[in-house]
Order: sequence, then C-alpha cells, then structure tokens
Amino acid sequence: QVQLVESGGGSVQAGGSLRLVCAASGYSRMCLAWFRRAPGKEREAVAAIDIDGFTSYADSVKGRFTISQDNAKNTLYLQMKSLKPEDTAMYYCAAKFSLPQLCSVDYGGADFRYWGQGTQVTVSS
Repeated sequence: QVQLVESGGGSVQAGGSLRLVCAASGYSRMCLAWFRRAPGKEREAVAAIDIDGFTSYADSVKGRFTISQDNAKNTLYLQMKSLKPEDTAMYYCAAKFSLPQLCSVDYGGADFRYWGQGTQVTVSS
C-alpha cells in the first residue's frame, strides 16, 4: 500500500521560500506530482516528475518551483521560491502508475490513485 505524508508547509511573506517534503512508502517507480487547491478554486497540478526524472510544471510556477525526488530516501520535494500570495493553498503530493509520457501536469489529477493529507502554504503580501 502506497502511503504519502507531506510536511514543510507554513506561513511566509511574499518573495520568501519554502520546501515541501513528501515521504513515500510502499511505492516503486511511479509518476509523482504536487497539486494544490486554494479556497474556492479547482485543484491545480503544480509539478510532476516521471520515473526517468523528467519534470513538468504549471505555467504559473515555472521558474519559481522545482520538483525533485530522492529515490534512496523515497522522498519527493517541492522547492518553492519567490512565493506570491496567489500561491496560498493546500498542497498535496500524489502518485500513480504511469508511462513516462503520461506523467505531466497537462493530464491533471483524475487518475492519481494515491494522495497525501496535504500541507498548508500561506503567503502574505
């Protein structure tokens, strides 16, 4: 059974940085991604990384966020820099079995089977 546990959220001022961590267990060579949901908005795919290490990002975070993974530690990261108030949301990590070409933010989150409980990020102006 795949289990995902996020941490690293918090409150920060605009322009600041945070690093989210997703500790994973029970998984092997899966498509991993970060999603977020802000109050009153739909869930948004933020970043994804496939089993070969290729990444994709939402246009809204390109150049500011970096997704990475440490396979030895079964850990997924989201480094967030130059944070903006509009980045305020609950952030979730998710995993699915997928061909690399289908592991992208372009495909949304409908077919992600495994989800963490979320970690809150609040950016103040």
